[in-house]
Amino acid sequence: MDSIDNIDRRILHALQQNAALSQRDIADKVGLSQNALWRRLKRLEESGILQGARMRLDASKLGLDLTVFVMIRTRKHSVEWAEAFRNHVARVPEVVEMHRIGGEWDYMLKVVTKGMSGYDGVYRRLTKDYELDVVTGLFSMETMLDDRPLDVFG
Repeated sequence: MDSIDNIDRRILHALQQNAALSQRDIADKVGLSQNALWRRLKRLEESGILQGARMRLDASKLGLDLTVFVMIRTRKHSVEWAEAFRNHVARVPEVVEMHRIGGEWDYMLKVVTKGMSGYDGVYRRLTKDYELDVVTGLFSMETMLDDRPLDVFG
């Protein structure tokens, strides 16, 4: 997509606030007809800016009371190894995010699980069959900001 205009930004902002809004409600918020809104939504989807919608769950109410940021350093840096490791990590459902990062560490994972025993199981699965130089967990004591909308007006 070459560019998005202020109406597109208002649509994106409204969807980030509440993805369950009806097309009629969004159209009213941004001052478009439903047909015009539908065309813009289709264009935003086709460009890859809009990538589906899903409901947000409260992890603690599901018994998932521990968030761990796992920092990993490895001596392996080939594209093939990285892809194999990514596929390995993707098979661990408690890993909700994986980032390849710069600096002292190579990867950072966000793990959401049930307590320390849940994390121990994740740790064992992550390190099974992989030589990782250093693996350390940073345990979140409190989430102070989470899943904030992107600044589409910035």
